[in-house]
Amino acid sequence: MSKIYYNMVMSRYLTIKEASEYLGVTPLTLRNWDKNGKLKTLRHPMSNYRIYKLEALDKLISDIEEGKGEIKVRRKPKMRKLSVKSMG
Repeated sequence: MSKIYYNMVMSRYLTIKEASEYLGVTPLTLRNWDKNGKLKTLRHPMSNYRIYKLEALDKLISDIEEGKGEIKVRRKPKMRKLSVKSMG
């Protein structure tokens, strides 16, 4: 069982590193979303570190998939792959 999965099951709260891995973004992106009000974070009462509720992250994922909310996914244009065949 991975550490991230264990933390999700046991506490339902994730650190910024765990949340960034769960969402596939960088911790800096999560900090920016917090600063801009796009994703609410909680603060750990002892350390004041950002923590994220698993339910909030799951809701964010479903909102993005449905095209709702303030966060839009920027997709890179697909590159066409060309194959080169020798001429001899």
